[in-house]
Amino acid sequence: MITGTAFWFASRATGVISLILFSVVAILGILVNRQGRLPGLPRFAVTGLHRNLSLLTVAFLGTHIVTAIVDGYAHIPWLSTVVPFSSGYERFWIGLGTVAVDLFIALIVTSLLRDRLKPSIWRAIHWLAYVSYPVIVAHSLGASKDLRSGWLLALTLATVFAVVTAIGYRVLDAFSAIPRHARVPEQFEQADQNRADTARPDKKGSLR
Repeated sequence: MITGTAFWFASRATGVISLILFSVVAILGILVNRQGRLPGLPRFAVTGLHRNLSLLTVAFLGTHIVTAIVDGYAHIPWLSTVVPFSSGYERFWIGLGTVAVDLFIALIVTSLLRDRLKPSIWRAIHWLAYVSYPVIVAHSLGASKDLRSGWLLALTLATVFAVVTAIGYRVLDAFSAIPRHARVPEQFEQADQNRADTARPDKKGSLR
């Protein structure tokens, strides 16, 4: 009985930590610019931070899955870790968790194989991150009643707000940026204006 209770608490705790870590990983991925950088951090630091947090998320996620299956209360089969909606217990909500796990595994594998993939393919697959995050949140709220009230609900809503804020910031930043096709004409226009200012005569009629 004590062992079962320990697994139950471990499953819930690692689930909450996994949600927080995945939110941080998602925020980093959203805020990183096209050059793979964050303000104030070099590219190698951003890459290392993103990779290490992703691996840490995998570790807690794996512990969450194992403890949920070993816990005798839920009766979740091992097959449900890879095949969505195959669990007899909370079929829909557990199935969403499996979908999120499969998507996350796809992101991790393609990240490890990034050098061997075309950039367009890698980028298309990583758009799955935007799909997997709301799926994870829905699984967390649906499968765990603890997250539907109290400070755990507040914590969940805070992580969602942080991710949405990061998306909003990135969208606004993209809209405020000058389109690439407009940069060259603008530079030529500025150069012509500078030459005109240089050649303009001063009040005495001489060139500056």
